[in-house]
Amino acid sequence: MDTLRIGTRGSQLALWQANAVATRLAAAGAPPTRIVVIKTTGDHLQEAPLSQVGGKRLFVKEIEDALLRDEIDLAVHSSKDMPAILPDGLAIAGVLPREDPHDVVVLPVRRKPDTTYDQADDRAPDVVSGFSRTPATIEELLEIVGQTPRIGTSSIRRIAQLTRLLPNARFQPIRGNLDTRLRKLDDGEHDAIVLAAAGLKRLGHAERMSMTLPASACVPAPGQGIVAVEIRETDERVRSLVAAIGDREAAAALDAERALVEALGGGCQTPIGALATPAGAELELIAAVVAPDGSRAVHAQLRAPIADARLLGKAAGVQLLEEGAGEILKAL
Repeated sequence: MDTLRIGTRGSQLALWQANAVATRLAAAGAPPTRIVVIKTTGDHLQEAPLSQVGGKRLFVKEIEDALLRDEIDLAVHSSKDMPAILPDGLAIAGVLPREDPHDVVVLPVRRKPDTTYDQADDRAPDVVSGFSRTPATIEELLEIVGQTPRIGTSSIRRIAQLTRLLPNARFQPIRGNLDTRLRKLDDGEHDAIVLAAAGLKRLGHAERMSMTLPASACVPAPGQGIVAVEIRETDERVRSLVAAIGDREAAAALDAERALVEALGGGCQTPIGALATPAGAELELIAAVVAPDGSRAVHAQLRAPIADARLLGKAAGVQLLEEGAGEILKAL
């Protein structure tokens, strides 16, 4: 194996993820790597709301197809984009250490008229907005953005949960890479946007995080903050290389969260939240299924040994179904 071909999307974050995997593989003594950029259906539909075009393989199908055709040796994904059940012949061989899994609120900044976006420094006194960008509570956030804020997000899960916290908010779809979303916010198209903390931190925009939403208020997407490496199931050479860079705790958390989604029969564009957190030798899993209009929500919180991660996820899924999650999902 002279070169490892790494398949990825071409977005800023996807390329960061692919290069992070390549760097770790090199440090572990793997052969040289080559990044292969593959455009997915989700990339072709940049202007359409995810709730209208979302499917279980929207951001991974073309990459997985290339993997099955032996055009690449491994694929790197944001694990939250992956379906709970993988195509026959593919498997997750390892994951990187998890970044902050929470959702965050991002508020706009004010720039001088002659300052371009790329030149703007959020921390400079003549650039930042006049209001505090670190509200600690939903009440403080509403004091800043008003009672009927325009919130940019294309996630059904976020809208469903935030509707219960911000009942008068107007949710607006927002797509594009991170810089595009921040530019739209700062140009006044939204009063706030909601993003994954992981993406902001990985791309060097941690200072834009105005408020972290605790999981008790907004349960993150299953797999959020975890980079997954997918391979052909029978490729033992690549499996052994990826195993050398894998993170055990993040892998267990992902197993639990994906097992939950599988038990519920949900996909990446359904209002399912799940977060498994290591606690010593155990995992604590919190999960939620919320009606898109916020009218109904069911929650579960369970613990189990890390070795039983998948059983934990399945048990939480069963509990949610017993409490009515199936009715919520069936109505979508």
